[in-house]
Amino acid sequence: MTIGFRTISGLVVPAFGNLLCLARVQLSTITMAENNPDYKNATSIHEFTVKNIKGEDIKLDVYKGHVCIIVNVASQCGLTANNYKQLNELYDQYAESKGLRILAFPCNQFAGQEPGNSEEIVCFASDRKVKFDLFEKIDVNGDSAHPLWKFLKNKQGGTLGSFIKWNFTKFIVDKNGTPVERHGPNTDPLDLVKSLEKYW
Repeated sequence: MTIGFRTISGLVVPAFGNLLCLARVQLSTITMAENNPDYKNATSIHEFTVKNIKGEDIKLDVYKGHVCIIVNVASQCGLTANNYKQLNELYDQYAESKGLRILAFPCNQFAGQEPGNSEEIVCFASDRKVKFDLFEKIDVNGDSAHPLWKFLKNKQGGTLGSFIKWNFTKFIVDKNGTPVERHGPNTDPLDLVKSLEKYW
């Protein structure tokens, strides 16, 4: 049987492309692991490094002394409008007076409701006059989950398992970087005020 060059190239090129993609994924995973501690041994979010929406490394020790809300966000969820609105209100009311910081991590793991790239996510947030901190899109569940999110889930497990159930799961982190509370997607951001007041 004779196999033409085009047939061979059609088999080899996609395979080579898949190897390149796999290599990139493995390199990304190695880089992420090198920049972050073992989530099981970590005691504070301040030990972790994440990438902001511009792709720049941010060591979370910049949040020392601040109470934080860490939340996984999506632009096409039924909860999007209310959560973005109330997160903005929380930030406007407490960022200066109480030092509140909000760290928002786009995630596309829930019904593909955050499909955009970083530029599109920035445009979406800009249209809503978002002032709080926005980070690069990540996974929050599974082996590919960012180490920070593995740490959060390890410290604050959820109902029926520690995995994140949906968009807009919210973690409250105290001034020492310790995750102290976890709230589900159906908890409105403004309903967190009473909890936040315990940690100012």
